[in-house]
Amino acid sequence: MKNKKSRNLFLFLAIIVFVLAGIAFLFWKYIPASVHRENFHTVTVDRGAVMLSMNATGLVDSENEVLILSPGPEIIQDIFAEAGSRVQKGDLIMQLYTGGVKDEIENLKDELEVRRNNLDRTYLTAQSSRLDLEYNEEVKKLRIISLKSQLADQEKLLDVGGISPARIDQTKQEIVLAEKDLKTLVEKNSLRLKQLEAEEKGLLLQIRMQEKQLEEKELLLQKMSIRAPSSGIILSVTGRVGEKVGTDNLLVRMSDLSSFKITGSIDEQLASQLKTGNQVLVQIDQEEQLEGTIGNVTPVVENNKVQFNVHLKENNHPKLIANQQVEIQIINRFKEDALRIKRIPEIEMGNRHCFFVIEGTKAIKKEFSLGIMGNDYCEILSGLLEGDVVVIDGLGAFKHLNEIQLEN
Repeated sequence: MKNKKSRNLFLFLAIIVFVLAGIAFLFWKYIPASVHRENFHTVTVDRGAVMLSMNATGLVDSENEVLILSPGPEIIQDIFAEAGSRVQKGDLIMQLYTGGVKDEIENLKDELEVRRNNLDRTYLTAQSSRLDLEYNEEVKKLRIISLKSQLADQEKLLDVGGISPARIDQTKQEIVLAEKDLKTLVEKNSLRLKQLEAEEKGLLLQIRMQEKQLEEKELLLQKMSIRAPSSGIILSVTGRVGEKVGTDNLLVRMSDLSSFKITGSIDEQLASQLKTGNQVLVQIDQEEQLEGTIGNVTPVVENNKVQFNVHLKENNHPKLIANQQVEIQIINRFKEDALRIKRIPEIEMGNRHCFFVIEGTKAIKKEFSLGIMGNDYCEILSGLLEGDVVVIDGLGAFKHLNEIQLEN
């Protein structure tokens, strides 16, 4: 009976060894330690423009009317051009009262200065606290070292009868209490440091929010000077000096038959991303693009399309022809000189990703993060350098490795 059990156990172990040997053979055969360079595809990290845009269509139209709206609720301070007068691009037509906006800007600047001073003070307090906390820890550690040294001396005296065992027990208790005291102090110090870090982050967030508000107010201040967006003839000026106008109220109508605009249309599903002031590129032929900005957006949906006007920087370009069909790229985000990589399906905006990067005769797995996800390129925020060669396809079987040997 025992021999039969032994044979069964031996047979079971032999089967396990055989299976493990088969798995090892397959792993060795089908997942080699190295790979040939022609078996994968790469892209190189470089610098250049990263643009996120959406496509629309447009029709070139005579710029026979331009509507200029009020940027905010303010009082008309001066009017410099009357109906019938010709103006050049950038000429001042009307000035709205800027005192209120300037006061808000000054208040924001003062508040920012106070918050920045608070941040500096918090930095200094944090540095001082860290020094105090580190000093207190060192004092506790030295106390423990001193007690342990004292205990060693007492144990020697005990051998010769120069001290009582009770005194040694007392010293040992003091060491235990000191070590507990040190542990508690370390935990409290850790919490205090986290608290200081949270205070710094909170102040930084408040500063960023106020800086954004300041930028918006300074931009609004510029818009209070109503200037001609293009050369043309003033058709009408709404309002009088001293009259208050509301946000988006019509201020000026102007026309110029020698210049052109684009009447664009876009799918209703994309209309939420369409905003006045968006930068656009208009493809007027296979070789040339014109820059522009979105003006008025029509709130009415017709045939599942939303219409908008595009004001061109070069609205009298010789290649512009009335009723000409054009393609429009509406730029949502743009960075001119960014560290970038070609867009591939496996990566998405805001996530961190791991890909193999070629370094000499090896492919090393590296982690990197992305910023703007453009139409053709993605912005790299961290993890890669210009000139890095990134493997984007062909090494799927090696995902479990951090390093691969390459063969020419």
